[in-house]
Amino acid sequence: MAKKTKSKPVLSKAEGWNGFSLKPRKDMPEGLWMQCPGCEHMLYKSAVEKNMNVCPECNHHFRIEAAIRIKYLADEDSFQEILSEMTTDDPLNFKFRGTTYKQRIKSDEKKSGAREAMRIGKAFIKGRAVFLAVMEPNFLMGSMGFVVGEKFCTAVDKAIEEALPLVAVCCSGGARMHEGVVSLGQMAKTSAALAKLDEAGGLFISVLTDPTTGGVSASFAMLGDCLIAEPGALIGFAGPRTIAETIKVELPEGFQTSEFMLEHGFVDMIVHRRDLRSEIARLVDYCQK
Repeated sequence: MAKKTKSKPVLSKAEGWNGFSLKPRKDMPEGLWMQCPGCEHMLYKSAVEKNMNVCPECNHHFRIEAAIRIKYLADEDSFQEILSEMTTDDPLNFKFRGTTYKQRIKSDEKKSGAREAMRIGKAFIKGRAVFLAVMEPNFLMGSMGFVVGEKFCTAVDKAIEEALPLVAVCCSGGARMHEGVVSLGQMAKTSAALAKLDEAGGLFISVLTDPTTGGVSASFAMLGDCLIAEPGALIGFAGPRTIAETIKVELPEGFQTSEFMLEHGFVDMIVHRRDLRSEIARLVDYCQK
Protein backbone atom coordinates (compact mmCIF):
# COMPACT_ATOMS: atom_id res chain seq x y z
CA MET A 1 0.00 0.00 0.00
CA ALA A 2 1.27 3.42 -0.93
CA LYS A 3 2.38 5.57 1.94
CA LYS A 4 -0.04 8.35 2.72
CA THR A 5 1.38 11.86 2.80
CA LYS A 6 0.06 14.45 5.11
CA SER A 7 -1.54 17.26 3.07
CA LYS A 8 -1.09 20.89 4.02
CA PRO A 9 -4.18 22.58 5.38
CA VAL A 10 -5.96 24.89 2.98
CA LEU A 11 -7.09 28.19 4.47
CA SER A 12 -10.56 29.40 3.77
CA LYS A 13 -11.22 33.04 2.88
CA ALA A 14 -12.50 33.52 6.39
CA GLU A 15 -9.15 32.28 7.69
CA GLY A 16 -7.19 34.79 5.59
CA TRP A 17 -6.62 33.16 2.17
CA ASN A 18 -6.99 35.77 -0.59
CA GLY A 19 -6.33 33.66 -3.67
CA PHE A 20 -2.64 34.62 -4.05
CA SER A 21 0.35 32.37 -3.56
CA LEU A 22 1.89 32.42 -0.11
CA LYS A 23 5.35 31.86 -1.59
CA PRO A 24 7.75 34.85 -1.52
CA ARG A 25 7.45 36.88 -4.73
CA LYS A 26 10.55 37.19 -6.86
CA ASP A 27 11.74 40.76 -7.29
CA MET A 28 11.48 42.30 -10.75
CA PRO A 29 14.98 42.76 -12.23
CA GLU A 30 16.03 46.41 -12.12
CA GLY A 31 16.61 48.44 -15.26
CA LEU A 32 13.98 46.76 -17.47
CA TRP A 33 11.42 49.55 -17.38
CA MET A 34 11.44 53.35 -17.57
CA GLN A 35 8.71 55.96 -17.44
CA CYS A 36 8.38 58.53 -20.20
CA PRO A 37 8.10 62.07 -18.77
CA GLY A 38 6.11 63.07 -21.84
CA CYS A 39 3.21 60.58 -21.93
CA GLU A 40 3.96 58.84 -18.58
CA HIS A 41 3.80 55.39 -20.21
CA MET A 42 5.93 52.63 -18.72
CA LEU A 43 8.31 51.50 -21.46
CA TYR A 44 10.77 48.69 -21.98
CA LYS A 45 14.16 50.35 -21.69
CA SER A 46 15.56 48.18 -24.48
CA ALA A 47 12.74 49.25 -26.82
CA VAL A 48 13.49 52.92 -26.13
CA GLU A 49 17.21 52.39 -26.74
CA LYS A 50 16.50 50.63 -30.04
CA ASN A 51 14.41 53.65 -31.02
CA MET A 52 17.43 55.97 -30.55
CA ASN A 53 16.26 56.88 -27.03
CA VAL A 54 12.99 58.30 -28.32
CA CYS A 55 9.64 57.29 -26.78
CA PRO A 56 7.76 55.08 -29.28
CA GLU A 57 4.44 56.29 -27.83
CA CYS A 58 4.72 60.11 -27.83
CA ASN A 59 8.03 60.90 -29.61
CA HIS A 60 9.64 62.35 -26.47
CA HIS A 61 13.39 62.69 -27.04
CA PHE A 62 15.30 61.54 -23.97
CA ARG A 63 18.57 63.20 -23.01
CA ILE A 64 21.55 61.13 -24.06
CA GLU A 65 25.23 61.17 -23.17
CA ALA A 66 27.86 62.48 -25.54
CA ALA A 67 29.21 59.03 -26.44
CA ILE A 68 25.78 57.84 -27.59
CA ARG A 69 25.17 61.09 -29.45
CA ILE A 70 28.43 60.65 -31.34
CA LYS A 71 27.49 57.04 -32.12
CA TYR A 72 24.17 58.20 -33.60
CA LEU A 73 25.71 61.03 -35.65
CA ALA A 74 29.14 59.94 -36.85
CA ASP A 75 29.96 57.19 -39.32
CA GLU A 76 31.14 54.05 -37.54
CA ASP A 77 34.61 54.40 -35.96
CA SER A 78 35.18 57.75 -37.68
CA PHE A 79 35.29 60.01 -34.61
CA GLN A 80 38.86 61.05 -33.77
CA GLU A 81 38.73 62.78 -30.40
CA ILE A 82 41.26 65.39 -29.30
CA LEU A 83 41.91 67.03 -25.89
CA SER A 84 40.11 64.15 -24.16
CA GLU A 85 42.36 64.42 -21.07
CA MET A 86 41.86 68.16 -20.59
CA THR A 87 40.37 68.95 -17.17
CA THR A 88 39.48 72.03 -15.18
CA ASP A 89 40.92 73.24 -11.87
CA ASP A 90 39.25 75.14 -9.03
CA PRO A 91 40.04 78.87 -9.55
CA LEU A 92 37.67 80.04 -6.78
CA ASN A 93 38.17 77.22 -4.25
CA PHE A 94 34.42 76.78 -4.63
CA LYS A 95 32.29 75.06 -1.98
CA PHE A 96 28.58 74.41 -2.21
CA ARG A 97 26.13 72.36 -0.12
CA GLY A 98 28.78 70.54 1.85
CA THR A 99 30.98 69.57 -1.09
CA THR A 100 33.78 71.15 -3.09
CA TYR A 101 34.09 71.79 -6.82
CA LYS A 102 36.93 69.28 -7.08
CA GLN A 103 34.85 66.59 -5.38
CA ARG A 104 31.93 67.28 -7.73
CA ILE A 105 34.25 66.99 -10.73
CA LYS A 106 35.51 63.59 -9.56
CA SER A 107 31.97 62.40 -8.89
CA ASP A 108 30.72 63.44 -12.32
CA GLU A 109 33.77 61.95 -14.04
CA LYS A 110 32.84 58.61 -12.50
CA LYS A 111 29.14 59.01 -13.35
CA SER A 112 29.57 60.15 -16.96
CA GLY A 113 32.86 58.52 -17.95
CA ALA A 114 33.90 61.92 -19.33
CA ARG A 115 36.59 64.32 -18.12
CA GLU A 116 34.57 67.40 -19.03
CA ALA A 117 31.24 68.62 -20.39
CA MET A 118 32.29 68.63 -24.06
CA ARG A 119 33.96 66.20 -26.44
CA ILE A 120 35.52 67.41 -29.69
CA GLY A 121 37.06 65.71 -32.68
CA LYS A 122 37.03 65.14 -36.41
CA ALA A 123 34.38 62.78 -37.80
CA PHE A 124 32.48 61.81 -40.92
CA ILE A 125 28.70 62.10 -41.24
CA LYS A 126 27.47 60.04 -44.19
CA GLY A 127 30.90 60.43 -45.74
CA ARG A 128 31.12 64.19 -45.20
CA ALA A 129 34.09 65.28 -43.10
CA VAL A 130 33.15 67.60 -40.22
CA PHE A 131 34.50 68.76 -36.90
CA LEU A 132 32.25 67.78 -34.01
CA ALA A 133 31.73 69.49 -30.63
CA VAL A 134 29.31 67.47 -28.50
CA MET A 135 28.19 68.46 -24.99
CA GLU A 136 27.94 65.94 -22.13
CA PRO A 137 24.77 66.51 -20.03
CA ASN A 138 25.88 64.10 -17.31
CA PHE A 139 28.91 66.22 -16.40
CA LEU A 140 27.76 69.14 -14.23
CA MET A 141 24.58 69.39 -16.33
CA GLY A 142 26.64 70.16 -19.44
CA SER A 143 27.58 73.53 -17.98
CA MET A 144 30.24 75.69 -19.63
CA GLY A 145 33.45 76.45 -17.78
CA PHE A 146 36.96 77.26 -18.95
CA VAL A 147 37.62 73.81 -20.45
CA VAL A 148 34.37 73.76 -22.46
CA GLY A 149 35.18 77.21 -23.83
CA GLU A 150 38.73 76.18 -24.68
CA LYS A 151 37.62 72.96 -26.35
CA PHE A 152 34.98 74.74 -28.41
CA CYS A 153 37.47 77.39 -29.57
CA THR A 154 39.94 74.64 -30.50
CA ALA A 155 37.20 72.96 -32.55
CA VAL A 156 36.61 76.27 -34.34
CA ASP A 157 40.33 76.67 -35.04
CA LYS A 158 40.56 73.12 -36.40
CA ALA A 159 37.52 73.67 -38.61
CA ILE A 160 39.15 76.79 -40.07
CA GLU A 161 42.53 75.08 -40.46
CA GLU A 162 41.12 72.05 -42.28
CA ALA A 163 38.30 73.93 -44.07
CA LEU A 164 35.65 71.71 -42.48
CA PRO A 165 32.08 72.44 -41.36
CA LEU A 166 31.68 72.70 -37.59
CA VAL A 167 28.76 70.83 -36.03
CA ALA A 168 27.96 71.48 -32.36
CA VAL A 169 25.42 69.51 -30.35
CA CYS A 170 24.32 71.72 -27.46
CA CYS A 171 22.89 70.37 -24.22
CA SER A 172 23.63 72.61 -21.27
CA GLY A 173 22.41 74.14 -18.04
CA GLY A 174 24.39 77.28 -18.86
CA ALA A 175 27.57 78.93 -17.60
CA ARG A 176 29.21 77.09 -14.66
CA MET A 177 28.75 78.98 -11.39
CA HIS A 178 31.69 77.13 -9.84
CA GLU A 179 34.10 79.19 -11.98
CA GLY A 180 32.36 82.54 -11.67
CA VAL A 181 33.55 85.24 -14.07
CA VAL A 182 36.00 82.77 -15.66
CA SER A 183 32.99 80.84 -16.91
CA LEU A 184 31.12 83.96 -18.04
CA GLY A 185 34.19 84.99 -20.04
CA GLN A 186 33.74 81.91 -22.22
CA MET A 187 30.58 83.43 -23.70
CA ALA A 188 32.56 86.25 -25.33
CA LYS A 189 35.45 83.93 -26.15
CA THR A 190 33.37 81.36 -28.04
CA SER A 191 31.39 84.08 -29.84
CA ALA A 192 34.63 85.75 -30.98
CA ALA A 193 35.92 82.40 -32.25
CA LEU A 194 32.79 81.94 -34.35
CA ALA A 195 33.27 85.42 -35.81
CA LYS A 196 36.65 84.17 -37.09
CA LEU A 197 34.98 81.11 -38.60
CA ASP A 198 32.46 83.33 -40.34
CA GLU A 199 35.21 85.59 -41.74
CA ALA A 200 36.95 82.48 -43.09
CA GLY A 201 33.74 81.46 -44.90
CA GLY A 202 33.16 78.43 -42.68
CA LEU A 203 29.88 76.68 -41.96
CA PHE A 204 28.56 76.29 -38.40
CA ILE A 205 25.58 73.99 -37.77
CA SER A 206 24.21 74.17 -34.23
CA VAL A 207 21.97 71.37 -32.97
CA LEU A 208 19.89 72.43 -29.96
CA THR A 209 18.78 69.61 -27.66
CA ASP A 210 17.03 69.45 -24.30
CA PRO A 211 18.00 71.63 -22.50
CA THR A 212 19.95 74.46 -24.16
CA THR A 213 19.90 77.29 -21.65
CA GLY A 214 21.84 80.01 -19.86
CA GLY A 215 25.23 81.21 -21.02
CA VAL A 216 25.46 78.54 -23.73
CA SER A 217 22.19 79.65 -25.34
CA ALA A 218 23.35 83.27 -24.97
CA SER A 219 26.59 82.58 -26.87
CA PHE A 220 27.70 79.91 -29.33
CA ALA A 221 24.54 77.77 -29.34
CA MET A 222 22.43 80.41 -31.08
CA LEU A 223 25.11 81.64 -33.50
CA GLY A 224 24.82 78.83 -36.04
CA ASP A 225 24.42 79.47 -39.74
CA CYS A 226 21.67 76.88 -39.37
CA LEU A 227 19.88 76.19 -36.09
CA ILE A 228 18.42 72.69 -35.81
CA ALA A 229 16.34 71.73 -32.78
CA GLU A 230 15.19 68.34 -31.60
CA PRO A 231 11.43 68.02 -30.91
CA GLY A 232 10.25 69.28 -27.53
CA ALA A 233 13.63 70.64 -26.41
CA LEU A 234 13.75 73.42 -23.81
CA ILE A 235 15.60 76.36 -25.38
CA GLY A 236 16.09 79.72 -23.71
CA PHE A 237 18.14 81.80 -21.31
CA ALA A 238 16.31 81.77 -17.96
CA GLY A 239 13.89 78.92 -17.34
CA PRO A 240 10.10 79.36 -17.62
CA ARG A 241 9.62 79.17 -13.84
CA THR A 242 12.23 81.87 -13.18
CA ILE A 243 10.69 84.16 -15.79
CA ALA A 244 7.14 83.63 -14.49
CA GLU A 245 8.20 84.37 -10.91
CA THR A 246 10.13 87.47 -11.99
CA ILE A 247 7.60 89.22 -14.24
CA LYS A 248 4.47 87.75 -12.59
CA VAL A 249 2.87 87.00 -15.96
CA GLU A 250 1.32 83.76 -17.18
CA LEU A 251 3.53 82.47 -19.99
CA PRO A 252 2.19 81.11 -23.31
CA GLU A 253 1.59 77.38 -23.58
CA GLY A 254 4.72 75.51 -24.65
CA PHE A 255 6.89 78.55 -23.92
CA GLN A 256 10.58 77.98 -24.81
CA THR A 257 10.01 74.62 -26.50
CA SER A 258 11.50 73.90 -29.93
CA GLU A 259 8.07 74.26 -31.48
CA PHE A 260 7.53 77.67 -29.86
CA MET A 261 10.97 78.81 -31.04
CA LEU A 262 10.31 77.66 -34.60
CA GLU A 263 6.96 79.47 -34.69
CA HIS A 264 8.64 82.70 -33.54
CA GLY A 265 11.64 82.46 -35.86
CA PHE A 266 14.36 81.59 -33.35
CA VAL A 267 15.32 78.25 -34.96
CA ASP A 268 15.38 77.17 -38.59
CA MET A 269 14.00 73.66 -38.35
CA ILE A 270 12.97 70.85 -36.02
CA VAL A 271 14.47 67.47 -36.91
CA HIS A 272 13.73 64.06 -35.39
CA ARG A 273 16.80 62.33 -33.99
CA ARG A 274 16.61 59.55 -36.57
CA ASP A 275 16.88 62.15 -39.38
CA LEU A 276 19.72 64.27 -38.00
CA ARG A 277 22.50 62.52 -39.91
CA SER A 278 20.71 62.91 -43.23
CA GLU A 279 19.75 66.53 -42.57
CA ILE A 280 23.27 67.57 -41.58
CA ALA A 281 24.74 65.82 -44.63
CA ARG A 282 22.18 67.58 -46.83
CA LEU A 283 23.07 70.98 -45.36
CA VAL A 284 26.79 70.38 -45.87
CA ASP A 285 26.15 69.50 -49.53
CA TYR A 286 23.79 72.44 -50.02
CA CYS A 287 26.34 74.89 -48.62
CA GLN A 288 29.10 73.20 -50.63
CA LYS A 289 31.34 72.79 -47.59
